[in-house]
Amino acid sequence: MSMDTRARVVAFYLPQFHPIPENDAWWGPGFTEWRNVAAARPLFDGHEQPHVPGTLGYYDLRVPEVREAQAELAAAHGVEAFCYWHYWFRGKRLLGRPLDDVLASGRPDHGFCLAWANESWTRTWLGDGKQILQSQDYSPEDDLRHARWLAEAFADPRYLRIFDRPVFLIYRPADLPSPERTTDVLRSESVRLGLAEPLLLGVTLHSNLDYSTRGFDGTVAFEPMLGMMPETDTMHVSGNASGVAIYDYDEVRRRMPLITSTRPVYRTIVVSWDNSPRRGTRAIVFVNSGPERFRAGLQELVAGVEDQPFEERLVFVNAWNEWAEGNHLEPDRRHGTGYLEAVRSVNVAVPARRAGTSPRA
Repeated sequence: MSMDTRARVVAFYLPQFHPIPENDAWWGPGFTEWRNVAAARPLFDGHEQPHVPGTLGYYDLRVPEVREAQAELAAAHGVEAFCYWHYWFRGKRLLGRPLDDVLASGRPDHGFCLAWANESWTRTWLGDGKQILQSQDYSPEDDLRHARWLAEAFADPRYLRIFDRPVFLIYRPADLPSPERTTDVLRSESVRLGLAEPLLLGVTLHSNLDYSTRGFDGTVAFEPMLGMMPETDTMHVSGNASGVAIYDYDEVRRRMPLITSTRPVYRTIVVSWDNSPRRGTRAIVFVNSGPERFRAGLQELVAGVEDQPFEERLVFVNAWNEWAEGNHLEPDRRHGTGYLEAVRSVNVAVPARRAGTSPRA
């Protein structure tokens, strides 16, 4: 990045906002989640729906100017890289066009890495095995094929690295039949193709496991871990006759389990959460969030890594643009650029003023 930053802030990025034939068949012609986002309505008193996008509008990620504008916003506010969700199903990729265009064009000139969302696609949006639309299966042959495809992305000069090692995340490490086999193949094939070993990180989802004990180089402590949230902590909110589960933002974050390990553990902060555009009355909603509470949480995470070498100071933000989960750094009509300004206020280092100069010099 061109500016001095205290940490290496990486935002999870959803490449979903363009139509694909599979979604056309499953959800109707031209479907993207903008359809759900725009149709959302309040379900209880004070419920902030719909989330209406701000300066970027209801964009289409096939448009290069959109991707450039996203990168410019991110870089200007201290976000070093996007972590693209990567959908690989035994050689079949879904929602791959935005990344393919980024790789082919060399634009935008902004950092990125990949996180393999290795779960089946279902009609419930939860990867829970019910009403499967696209199944996730594994094999040794597919590990090798996947490693060879990934090497092309790892070779890109914009790819996020720690001490020259490309950073690659796996969302559900526990689902792998043999995590050690998969991680060994990813490393050995990358080296065989002339690249550095990838730095492989397992993402926590429903447990506080240390994945460095299962073949990974470290762990990403993900937020929110919805499966770890007790139903007894839901809040009673006026007008909530819908069955929506409501939680306080700060309380949820305090309840996230801490992971101890002798290997790196990279923390995540969630911007907010409201998946009612996807799930209606079966949703989980965080209330009492906002740019200032997010800023305070991010400040804690950034301060917690400042004693480490800069290369290793990764802090993940969930997310850049998960609009159907009410979870986005991107500007909206309610908060404007408030969340991005929060990142900038925490992460962009202010140069020390020379003695004898005016603060406005």
